[in-house]
Amino acid sequence: QIQVAESGGGLVQAGGSLELSCTVSGLSFGDYSMGWFRQASGEEREAVAWTSESGGLSGYSDSVKGRFTISRDNAKNTLYLQMNDLQPADTAMYFCAADKFFHSVAVGEPSYWGQGTQVTVSA
Repeated sequence: QIQVAESGGGLVQAGGSLELSCTVSGLSFGDYSMGWFRQASGEEREAVAWTSESGGLSGYSDSVKGRFTISRDNAKNTLYLQMNDLQPADTAMYFCAADKFFHSVAVGEPSYWGQGTQVTVSA
């Protein structure tokens, strides 16, 4: 059974930092592209950051470029999202997702999803 589990969310003041983690089991983590997505209340889900199987190829949405960094540790089956200079507009439920194909993650259509972790940024 494939399981995707996010952690690390919380409440932070504007300008602060958080690091999200995502652990995956039930699949060969190093064979999957991974991504972070977020959905604010009343808004559509958006792709935040995505990375290839080895981590050698990554992409970011314009809204987080320069502030967020996606990384992965294939030995630990774990994906990370370092978020710096957080702003109230970053408040959302953050989801981790996996797919065999990089393109599927990049366009927001990965196969396997976690339950999400809430990030709230106060002004």
